[in-house]
Amino acid sequence: MPDPHAALPFAAAVHPDARSAARLTWDSREAGPDVAFVALPGEKMHGNQFVQKALDAGAPFILTDLDVLRAVRVPDAWAALKAWAQAERAKNKLVVGITGSAGKTTAKAYAAAALNAHFMPVFNTQPAIACFLVEFGASTQPLVVEMGIDRLGEMTELVELVRPDVGVVTAIGPAHLEGLGSVENIVREKGFILDGVRGLVGAQAAPFYEGTESYGFGDVTHAGQGLAVTSQGATFTFEGREVTLPLAARVQAEAAVLGLLLAREGGLDLEEAAARLSEVSVPGGRYRVHAGRFTVIDDAYNASPVAVSAALDALSGLPGRRISVLGRMLELGGTERELHAQVGQEARAKADLTYGVGAFAAELGERAFATVPELTAALLGEVRDGDVVLIKASRGISYTPEKRAQEGVGLDVVVDALLQLRDRVQLRDSASADGSGN
Repeated sequence: MPDPHAALPFAAAVHPDARSAARLTWDSREAGPDVAFVALPGEKMHGNQFVQKALDAGAPFILTDLDVLRAVRVPDAWAALKAWAQAERAKNKLVVGITGSAGKTTAKAYAAAALNAHFMPVFNTQPAIACFLVEFGASTQPLVVEMGIDRLGEMTELVELVRPDVGVVTAIGPAHLEGLGSVENIVREKGFILDGVRGLVGAQAAPFYEGTESYGFGDVTHAGQGLAVTSQGATFTFEGREVTLPLAARVQAEAAVLGLLLAREGGLDLEEAAARLSEVSVPGGRYRVHAGRFTVIDDAYNASPVAVSAALDALSGLPGRRISVLGRMLELGGTERELHAQVGQEARAKADLTYGVGAFAAELGERAFATVPELTAALLGEVRDGDVVLIKASRGISYTPEKRAQEGVGLDVVVDALLQLRDRVQLRDSASADGSGN
């Protein structure tokens, strides 16, 4: 519990009314009686503009350079937060850092479950990581930290902040090319997480890091055996122990192998670790399977070529009519049309029916639509019992709703529409069945 009156690793003037918090946040909207606010500079505005809002919400303290009620007053709030995070992290015996062009969040969830660890929430920015380390660094439980980058030099900064004991690279592919420039740069930058620590790389990333131990299935250092993926989920064995992952595919199974490997090396009971893995629930948008009279695979949180390829692989192994619904992948730089075309070609090979939407709709699918509403209307008229529908695109969270619809990003609205249709049909059929029986 962050306590502003405890010994702090930085100089500060602490207001006498400041009190301990359960959590820290850099987002004033999350501030509350148990959540303290850190006023950091942003791209457009400084957090100091929202200090009064956080105070009005009852924030226990405010880390800021302003002289206000309940302030922990410092010259530089970010420098103070970083020093605090590093000091608390130093108290933990095992910190696992995870990066990659795809699969970071999945690997984080499964590694944390196997280790019975605290793990990063959805956001993986430096302020989010720093707040997480302040909150949980001193815990006796391990920590699992997702470390995403979109510019050169950022991984070095993250490694300095997190100082992981184990560094993991899940996969390598073209992502955030506008900031990182090339796949070669991505390999180098993400590889900094492996320097001087216990390094592990996923099967897809292994060719990029020769000599580094790998995990997954097939020709890797640490392999699961007998992987089988069905519409019900994935099963495999690890060192003779059977593992069952409901509604999962190969990517989740590889993440589970990582988790079991870390659990074994941490001296944990593998049977208990495997049981925790079977109960993992990933956040919405990360290959979440909604089974029913037709199945919707919600993988709409974000997209890059390597992530779309993995999702299409999973789709291709499922029974029923396979439908891919793909939208624009952002931050791909000057090669974006070529990369969308490659993904579309793979979709045509692995799905029975392909939809594309937005700027590269024709590259992504045989049925191309300019806007998300047009796509949604057509898809709702096409889907039928037994279909399996994969939804994947970048989020475009900085876009207005209108721009999201035009660009073909943020396809969570398509997922919602499909689920609403399915629920309406099931409710109607249920009502008809009840009526016929009376």
